[in-house]
Amino acid sequence: MLLRTVLILLVATGLARPTPAQQQPTSNTVPPDVASVPADATKNPSGLATKVLKPGTGKDHPTKDEIVVVDYTGWTSDGKMFDSTASRGAPATLVLNRVLPGLSEGVQMMVVGETRRLWVPEALAFKGKAGKPAGPLVFDVTLLDMPTRAPADVAAPPEDATLTKSGLYYKVLQPGTGQRHPKKIDEVTVQYTGWTTDGKMFDSSYVRGEPMTLQLDRVIAGWQEGIPLMVEGEKARFWIPEKLAYRGHQAPYGMLVFDIKLIRIR
Repeated sequence: MLLRTVLILLVATGLARPTPAQQQPTSNTVPPDVASVPADATKNPSGLATKVLKPGTGKDHPTKDEIVVVDYTGWTSDGKMFDSTASRGAPATLVLNRVLPGLSEGVQMMVVGETRRLWVPEALAFKGKAGKPAGPLVFDVTLLDMPTRAPADVAAPPEDATLTKSGLYYKVLQPGTGQRHPKKIDEVTVQYTGWTTDGKMFDSSYVRGEPMTLQLDRVIAGWQEGIPLMVEGEKARFWIPEKLAYRGHQAPYGMLVFDIKLIRIR
């Protein structure tokens, strides 16, 4: 049975634990304008300056309390890199109200798929905190996902979803890179978020700050059927009828919607 206790484990500085994924991380190449804000940057009243490097494909912006998945690299104004998801080889999951103020403000201006450069003044960065980079900082950030945001089709399966004989609906959101499918007795590692059909999130591995590893023969029937349809690296959305979920024995009741990313098959 899925865990439902919500715990936030992200680091208060906001440079949080990485989340395995297939996207290409942001480059470590030092920007030519790292030392000063260019004339074509947008300047906010707070002192933050930003510039879009690559437009996104999304339409919605994160809120100040949102959980986001990002790639980023950070430099000091003299061009020294101090942190990067590219170096770690995986994106990071951040809670925007727990990161540097300038980073939070900048990400809230973005949409999914967008890459933006942020020039963060010291007052919106580490503010002289011992052991942290001093002075203004520059970040290149790519917003990859808002994994706890309820999808637009949460209320009912869309016409392009696939229906199985059991009544499970599913739709591939991101193709995988693997070749084999897990068996119902396998152990798998996943990232996921679950909603009721009125858009209320009731569980998420992103909120807990780490992927979940589980035995497929010990989860709800909809997961036992749905995850074996996937390959590693794939992300899919599942509309699970109550008879394949908690069967009316406990909350949440009714149809449940899950976005699941299959990270590993053990």
